[in-house]
Amino acid sequence: MRPLVKLSPFVSMVVVAAFAAAPALAQGGTTEGWLTTSDGARIHYLEMGTGVPVVLIHGGGGSAQSNWFETGIGQRLAKNHHVVALDCRGHGESDDYPKRAPAAGAPASDGMAAARNWPVLDVIELMDHLGIAKAHIHGYSWGGTITEQLLATHPERFITAALGGWGIPEIDPEMKAKIPPDKVGTDPLEAEAIARFRERVAARKARYGGGAAAPQGGETKGSDGGPARTTSKIDLTTIKIPVLAINGEFDQPNAKTARMARELANFRSVVVPGKTHMTAVPTSQYTEALVEFINANDPKQ
Repeated sequence: MRPLVKLSPFVSMVVVAAFAAAPALAQGGTTEGWLTTSDGARIHYLEMGTGVPVVLIHGGGGSAQSNWFETGIGQRLAKNHHVVALDCRGHGESDDYPKRAPAAGAPASDGMAAARNWPVLDVIELMDHLGIAKAHIHGYSWGGTITEQLLATHPERFITAALGGWGIPEIDPEMKAKIPPDKVGTDPLEAEAIARFRERVAARKARYGGGAAAPQGGETKGSDGGPARTTSKIDLTTIKIPVLAINGEFDQPNAKTARMARELANFRSVVVPGKTHMTAVPTSQYTEALVEFINANDPKQ
């Protein structure tokens, strides 16, 4: 395993160090950079293009390269935007999660809560590091949960929010009962997608001896087989920016987006036909929906 940078006391949302060297050319014409966060983790990120910023957050077990540039999504957005895609902790080239114990006398659950919050703070520190006050922020799957948490805690940093393979499900039992049932099915490409995902996770583990990959595929289901519970306490009626959700037809789009459609002031839902949680991202429908949404909502000059 790569040695971690020695930890310094955690100071929320303050960037205390920058990458030490100038950005280097990475795959596909991107440039790469490094951020050392306020708690000592070294975070890798890729950039491409100029213009209005777009921040991309990959899914569990993925990376900036695999989720956004191998699919061509980053390149499409970079034609007229400054695209920034980070490797979350335990993924890609970034450090694993530091093994930190909770404060003396605190319950063990405090450490788990802090770990869940680190990816959110990493995005804010990266935006601060790059001088980005606001951005279009888009996350897929686990990255969608991070985007949701950012929207709940740092709404002022958004131009738009887009959730892929994710949504904010109903919390009202009466409203939940009224949601139309979702279609059940699979995609012939599902097995291949799962195999590629497992190969990426195994390759990172072999290279670095660890990793904190969030589960993929089943991560959007709760213990009752329904969609995962919302990961944040958020009042959607206060969100006025444009919000987009993109889900595969067989990835419970109704269950994930009914509340969003009911409570958000400016919301669009896109369903990719015949696709699952694992196979929606590489499609042209996904890419076009995201590019069209971001282009349409760029700030007017």
